[in-house]
This record gives sequence, C-alpha cells and structure tokens, in this order.
Amino acid sequence: EVQLVESGGGLVQPGGSLRLSCAASGFTFGSYTMSWVRQAPGKEREVVATISSSDGSTNYADSVEGRFTISRDNAKNTVYLQMNSLKPEDTGVYYCNRPGWLAIWGKGTLVTVSA
Repeated sequence: EVQLVESGGGLVQPGGSLRLSCAASGFTFGSYTMSWVRQAPGKEREVVATISSSDGSTNYADSVEGRFTISRDNAKNTVYLQMNSLKPEDTGVYYCNRPGWLAIWGKGTLVTVSA
C-alpha cells in the first residue's frame, strides 16, 4: 500500500523547535521529490519546503526560510522537517506530500505554537 505517515507534531512555545518525520512506503521513495505542506486555520495549503530526489536540493517558502530545514534519508524512506524559532503563525496541520500527477498525501500532523 502506498502511504505517507507523519509524526512529531505537538504543542510548542514560541521560539521553540520541533522535528517532523514522514515515513513512506509502497513506492520507490528515493526516486521522488518530496514536500512538506501546511494548512493554517482558515487558510489555503502552503508548500513550506521541497527536497529533490536527484541531488537533494531544497526550496523553502519565504515565510520559513532560515528557520526550517527539510532533509531525507533514502535508506529509511523518511523525510524530515526540522522547525526552529517557531512562531504562532507556524501553527497548522503539516502534511507530507509526494507532488505530481500521482500525488500522495499523508493524513497530517498538528503543530500548535502558543504560549
């Protein structure tokens, strides 16, 4: 079965850090670009970070540049999102995504940044 399973979300104070993980199964993980996408309450989904399959190059939304780091471990079929200096506006559901015309989505993990 093709699936993505996120973990690592939770409640954190502003300025804190979280590390999200996404375990992939059912497809050749190392052959695909992977992304993290978030949806804040009342807002549309936003791609926050992407990592390529070929050379591991990364791209970030302006809103998280310099604070978030996406990485992958192809041996473990896992993609990560290290989130530092978290702000209340980072609150939302974070989805792991394999983009493209045969896109795959995880069910998401909730991140709440609040004092």
